[in-house]
Amino acid sequence: MKFNPIRTAVIILVALASVLMLAPNFLDDDTVAGWPDFMPKQQIVLGLDLQGGSHLLLQVNRDDIVEGRIGDIRREARSILIDEGIGSVITTQGQTLSVELTDNAQAAAALAALEPLTEVGDGTMFAGTAIQEVTLETAGDGILSIALSDEAVADRMSTLVAQSVEVIRNRIDEVGTTEPVIQRQGQDRVLVQVPGFDDSERLKDLISQTARLTFHMVYPGMTAEQAQAQGVPPGTMILPSNDGTNELLYEDVSLGGEQLVDAQPAFDDRNQSVVTFRFNTQGAITFGEITTQNVGRRFAIVLDDQVITAPVIQQAITGGTGQISGNFTPETASDLAVLLRAGALPATLDVVEERTVGPSLGADSISAGLTAGAVGLVGVVIFMVAAYGLFGVFATVALILNVGMILSALSTLGATLTLPGIAGIVLTVGMAVDSNVLIFERIREEAAAGRSPYQALETGFKRAMTTIVDANVTTLIAAVVLFFLGSGPVQGFAVTLAIGVVTTVFTAYLVTQLLVGYWFQFKRPKTLRVNMLEKVIPLEPKIPFMNWRMIGFAVTGLLFAGTLALETTRGLNFGIDFTGGSAIELQASEGAADIADLRERLGGLGLGEIQVQEFGTPEDVLVRIGTQEGDDAQQAAVAQITEEVAEDYEVRRVEAVSGTVSSELAFNGVVGILVAMLGIVVYVWLRFEWQFGVGAIVALIHDVILTVGLFALLQLEFNLSSIAAVLTVIGYSLNDTVVIYDRIRENLIKYKRMSLMEIINLSLNQTLARTILTGGTTALALIALVVFGGEVIRSFTLAMAWGVFVGTYSSIFVSAPILMYLGVKTRSQAEVEAPKPERRADGASV
Repeated sequence: MKFNPIRTAVIILVALASVLMLAPNFLDDDTVAGWPDFMPKQQIVLGLDLQGGSHLLLQVNRDDIVEGRIGDIRREARSILIDEGIGSVITTQGQTLSVELTDNAQAAAALAALEPLTEVGDGTMFAGTAIQEVTLETAGDGILSIALSDEAVADRMSTLVAQSVEVIRNRIDEVGTTEPVIQRQGQDRVLVQVPGFDDSERLKDLISQTARLTFHMVYPGMTAEQAQAQGVPPGTMILPSNDGTNELLYEDVSLGGEQLVDAQPAFDDRNQSVVTFRFNTQGAITFGEITTQNVGRRFAIVLDDQVITAPVIQQAITGGTGQISGNFTPETASDLAVLLRAGALPATLDVVEERTVGPSLGADSISAGLTAGAVGLVGVVIFMVAAYGLFGVFATVALILNVGMILSALSTLGATLTLPGIAGIVLTVGMAVDSNVLIFERIREEAAAGRSPYQALETGFKRAMTTIVDANVTTLIAAVVLFFLGSGPVQGFAVTLAIGVVTTVFTAYLVTQLLVGYWFQFKRPKTLRVNMLEKVIPLEPKIPFMNWRMIGFAVTGLLFAGTLALETTRGLNFGIDFTGGSAIELQASEGAADIADLRERLGGLGLGEIQVQEFGTPEDVLVRIGTQEGDDAQQAAVAQITEEVAEDYEVRRVEAVSGTVSSELAFNGVVGILVAMLGIVVYVWLRFEWQFGVGAIVALIHDVILTVGLFALLQLEFNLSSIAAVLTVIGYSLNDTVVIYDRIRENLIKYKRMSLMEIINLSLNQTLARTILTGGTTALALIALVVFGGEVIRSFTLAMAWGVFVGTYSSIFVSAPILMYLGVKTRSQAEVEAPKPERRADGASV
């Protein structure tokens, strides 16, 4: 094997760069901060499941936007008609206002007066746009209809989401948390992740509270109760008060909270917590005018449509300052001050998904992940050295560099490492060995065919490369689909898996080749002994797989039918990702958890059906409740449960998913599986022939059904991570299938006189050693995850471990034998069916 100095230099530089990029993760912050600016300083970001924290997905409340805007239009329309002397009664129906005129003869005048409402760009939200917000038309005799368009609402929501992101960022920055993730998702959602902040209730209050502060004059001479009995006067509204009563206020906003420039928590003369505020110059002037003109009247301070206080104006306040009093604690006063300083949210945000992980669970997850990773790596290394001796040592060096490159890439990209991400690394360890096994087994074949050691090494690396690329591309397709259709930890798994594919191809081929090349240069061996287990696993066994194909089809049919029946009758144990609801992981403070006692206590809360089950150790419990009806009901139910068990249990993890989000996740999961299968099959079709594509899709359907069947059989929770497991099984299964298909294609070209059955048998036997060794190493890595990875990802890793067996079985007994029935042509058949060239009279070919 020839030395290539440039290739050697590139490999050494990549290895050194990986070490350098990974170094900040093992040094303290002060040391890293002292490095020169050109040195890498980025560290791996731990996901919420590893360091604890809160994850919230917020959605703009469309009904609130419509109600608020239609209310503005109603007041404007009323004001216009009053100014024109046109009597009317205006009623609201969704996005439409019905204006009933008291005098039908004024219909034309009313139509002309209200026409400005329909101008394009009317209102601050739509200035400069081509969207018509309002339509105006006659709906009958003396009745006009004013409608708010769907396009305008959608545009308004998009604008409000962008504004909300900035307001939320300001609020969280005020609290002083580190490395928050605040980003827009889609048209109407905002994702908020705050590591290390495990008080989800306070976080929700802090970022989802609108904090719209307005000042209104209280309507004199009539109480709210009298207004409810006699009829609410025009231009007024009834709002609840903090003291449990109602107040009758003028609808018109006397002064808005947008004029505030500062708000601070403080204490009044009675040592009660209050919030002091200060207006800007314009606000101070307006506030002074209002208080000067209304001495002796009540002035209400309203926060999010609730009257906080409504004191009597004793004297003019011209300094532009004031205070808000109420039943505040120092913490709630501080939070309100933060909200007012950061500004009001432009729209109401509903919590549609919540995930909170306590720091103790995060620490346990890190420990479990590292243990599983270390055990899996050691197991794979021992297996490889035992199987391949010195060549196994070369593979181990490449494998360690592979893991280092994955971690350094995560560090440099600032990607988030999650617990499924650790599973992705461990899985990569198992699957990365497959590339080395392919190379070593190919070298062994070439040496057995009589080639010299040099030729065997050269040809082995070259011929294995095509198969390695084909096999890894299928896994990469699954990873890409996972990233774009998954969320949170699933995306973390996809990132590590995708990076692992790239680093695996690099290390398995270039690094291993470099090490083997240097060894050969110095040793110059006369013979090669690659596989130490060749007496146990012969190079080409003579197993008649195709003679057993009917038995295989029968077993496959029975498994398929039984699994479908199981999934239909018993069903899947869907997690809250797909059903909606809440899941709360608890850990007993002392001794084992009392499941019966918990069921009895929580059953009395009136929250519907509650599932309480042991979760891993006897101390851990998982509580699941269904979707609660009503705004904020899901969060309120979680709060009830945590309050009920607070004395005896530590809350380690909380997840809450609304029905809307759960249906979307279920849809995206199904789409993800279908897109991945389609992408992989198209790739196989293009790389081989259509028959191979059909064989691949049949095997994939088989693998998906049987993998999902495991969840039905064991009643494992089927959630987003399960979708990731199914997609990974698809990638692994195709990896195995492509290796066999690649050998079948090669033998179809190589052997002219063999029948298709003989070629398939030969190909399966030639790749059997690789199948056993790769399956063994991958199984070792996954078993380590199952045993040591922790309960949170146990169903995820169990499914992948089962998938290794299912994928291996289908590649031998499904995808390979089905080729015999799809019209695959051998070389001799192809030559017989090829058109013969015509001959001229002189005997020359035409």
